[in-house]
Amino acid sequence: MDTKKYFPILISLVIVIIIGTILFHYVENWRWLDSLYFCVTTLTTVGYGDFTPQTDAGKIIFIFYILSGLGILFAFVNAFSKKIIEYRMGLLKKIEKKRK
Repeated sequence: MDTKKYFPILISLVIVIIIGTILFHYVENWRWLDSLYFCVTTLTTVGYGDFTPQTDAGKIIFIFYILSGLGILFAFVNAFSKKIIEYRMGLLKKIEKKRK
């Protein structure tokens, strides 16, 4: 499977999660694991609500984090889904050729 299309998006997503983890760790004074947990649950839109930014700086960071992070996450899911669909369509074409 050719990863050239979605690998840069995946790297961008990882970078956003790392940056978010670092920022929330220092701005909100959360533990590293809590910051990572918050970033991942936020981007996957699970958002349990057990962690929320309490400072004004944390809320501002959160606004930009969610807008940029969701865009990158959806781009990754879109590119990966397209790749899976292309692969399955190729398999279907091979099956159709064998039937003829």
